Amino acid sequence: MLKPLNALIEAHVFTAARLHGDDTTVPLLARGGTKTARLWTYVRDDRPFGGTAPPAVVCRFSRDRSGEHPTGHMKGWQGILQADAYAGYNQLYDPGRQPGPVAPALCWSHARRKFFELADVQTNIRKGKPAKEISPIAVEAVKRIDALFEIERMVNGQSAEARLAMRQLQSAPKAIDYLLSPTYWPNFTRFLEDGRICLSNNAAERSLRGVALGRKSWLFAGSERGGQRAAAMYSLIGTAKLNGIDPQASLADVIARISDMPVSRLHELLPWHWNSSKPNVKAA
Repeated sequence: MLKPLNALIEAHVFTAARLHGDDTTVPLLARGGTKTARLWTYVRDDRPFGGTAPPAVVCRFSRDRSGEHPTGHMKGWQGILQADAYAGYNQLYDPGRQPGPVAPALCWSHARRKFFELADVQTNIRKGKPAKEISPIAVEAVKRIDALFEIERMVNGQSAEARLAMRQLQSAPKAIDYLLSPTYWPNFTRFLEDGRICLSNNAAERSLRGVALGRKSWLFAGSERGGQRAAAMYSLIGTAKLNGIDPQASLADVIARISDMPVSRLHELLPWHWNSSKPNVKAA
């Protein structure tokens, strides 16, 4: 019933010039027990650079983490992908890819965590890990990365041009390229070339938070079809949340109305149009 609505959300997401991507594990019921499947997320959110397009998320399910899955999910799409350094995305970055290579932008939150672990001696001791002498390089890296995030808070919501100008002025001098692999450094610093890029991939991680919490309740996907249905529902729920809408209320209303809605008006049920399309809704 909700497939046409999911298709509209997917079309909207994959017209973006920049996306956040990530994945998480999902137990899948299999013969003899469970196997580790994956739920992938692709988030469009243009608000950090002053974009007016509604935010939305598309989730996809797969039986494993093979790189063929993101390659298939993003077939025909070209733009900037903010993600981690997972090698499965590499086919997207191939210069010979059609209609053209995807440009990778790596996450500074991920980079900071690694340095912070080396600098946070007390937490390591509490976790029973051996206490090592604190790393001066790690401390310096954390300080510089924190300064980058402080600059990002200043430019959040401004135009891409304004963000880029501020980054060139304030962020570029804080480079720590001597700490990072030359393989990844251009993808970490791409935010200094394009004001649309975010410093982190937190938008994608947030979109998967409900999945991580849900695993404790629903335990596993009962089948591959069940996993695909779950991904479709997470797309609708996640998009409603991004647009500040109660997912339960909106889905209940959409399910009640969608069968009688002409195809030409189906867009009225999209989460970012839903509030204004509700019939006879009274304030609580």
